[in-house]
Amino acid sequence: MITDQHPLPTPFTAASTAADVLHGVDLSGRNIVITGGHGRLGREASRALAAAGAAVTVASRDTDRANAAVAGVPGARVEQLDLTDPASIDAFAARWTASGRPLHSLVNNAAMLFTPDRRLDARGNELSFSTAHLGHFRLTRALLPALLEARGARVLTVTSGAARVGQIRWDDLAFADGYDAGAAYGQSKRANVLFTVELDRRSADQGIRAFAAHPGVVIGPGPHDESRIAAYREQGLVDEYGSTVIDPATGKKTIEQGAATIVFGAASPLLDGVGGVYLKDSDVAVVDDEVRPLTADSIPSDANSAMLDVDDARRLWEVSEQLA
Repeated sequence: MITDQHPLPTPFTAASTAADVLHGVDLSGRNIVITGGHGRLGREASRALAAAGAAVTVASRDTDRANAAVAGVPGARVEQLDLTDPASIDAFAARWTASGRPLHSLVNNAAMLFTPDRRLDARGNELSFSTAHLGHFRLTRALLPALLEARGARVLTVTSGAARVGQIRWDDLAFADGYDAGAAYGQSKRANVLFTVELDRRSADQGIRAFAAHPGVVIGPGPHDESRIAAYREQGLVDEYGSTVIDPATGKKTIEQGAATIVFGAASPLLDGVGGVYLKDSDVAVVDDEVRPLTADSIPSDANSAMLDVDDARRLWEVSEQLA
């Protein structure tokens, strides 16, 4: 049972921004790694954390693109990391460990969005699962010495409200029998939350706390193909002209609002003493086990018992040890 899974409460709302959450928070002397910290939500989280004084390392597969994206972010630097390649993950962790720097926050942010066709990494793992879960699983474990050195570190993994309905295909994690892009994405996001639950159980007594954060639904600038625009329109995420609909109360957020819950989990002192929980709207989410359909006016994203199941969390950890 996840006893901490209830609102604190905090002074923030669904409309709060990353700057709001970190207002007055001094992160000087703090080292933070954020995977995919150069794109959309990742860049805004990197910018806000660096603005608060943190030394931010943006870990990216495409270092040229990442350097261009964070060139205007003082306090951010870029290092190469491919989450689908164990050798790249181990090399990144080895470089960090050799530097002797403690790691105060690891933000597992990078992910694959929907891909129309089934794609696999070099080991045969489905790419969404490989990137969002298995890569971060291996990276986190490889960086444990640096996290322990920080004496009070956090691991924040960016998930999604899709974790409510995502299912772990225990007998077919790679979708060999019938690929579905939405189901693959949901599986990866459910895995993010289950990983958080088990990591916190294993590491809390050593001073490492884990959180999973739902940033909200953030469309942001394109390009988007016509089929995706049509799907967004059906869900009420864009209007008839293709413009993004912003309504934080229903989960539809700007990039600045979406990054708020990420930096809240990574650095807010309001979470001291808490862990193993799913965050939403810059607070710990409520648990809601009612079945709620997705509509244009409602995007269910509260926690539910299934995504926090401790037995599933242990099982996923054991499976991941074999695959990562």
